[in-house]
Amino acid sequence: MSRVGKKPISIPNNIQVSVEGSKIVFKGAKLTKELETYGRVGITHKENELTFSLNGENAQARAYWGTYRALANNIVVGLTEGFTKQLEINGVGYKASIKGKVLELALGFSHPINYDIPEGVEISVDKNLVIIKGSDKQQIGQIAAEIREFRPPEPYKGKGVKYIDERIIRKAGKTSKK
Repeated sequence: MSRVGKKPISIPNNIQVSVEGSKIVFKGAKLTKELETYGRVGITHKENELTFSLNGENAQARAYWGTYRALANNIVVGLTEGFTKQLEINGVGYKASIKGKVLELALGFSHPINYDIPEGVEISVDKNLVIIKGSDKQQIGQIAAEIREFRPPEPYKGKGVKYIDERIIRKAGKTSKK
């Protein structure tokens, strides 16, 4: 079983943390994030450390213990460093461009696909790479998945949108008769 909940979270000096009942408030330089635990875990904030403790001794309590610790750690990392996902576009004529607050994708369809960029997320395009940056790990992952969903990579030529570290398992095509 995982013991992620035992590890304390060290809080950097540029982030202020306050515990208000079952809610944890993280204040960074630009953003303020909140994490509501609904009383499922015990929270202790001492100096520059945040620790979580179990409320009960069943499997559900242990699951919440590790989950809320991981969510709080993701908020701290998001406020200090941020998260990045990179997508690669492969295919003849496939391209991406930014027009204002819209990501425009040409993925071999008869029309371009326009994706509205949400607030708090920064998307940049460098040749065939789409770089997504932001402070919310879940939101960045969801946006990357939605963009990839427009044209997932196909197994024959590898055309489509894929994560930069994703490996596409290729299939052999038809063989001709001799």
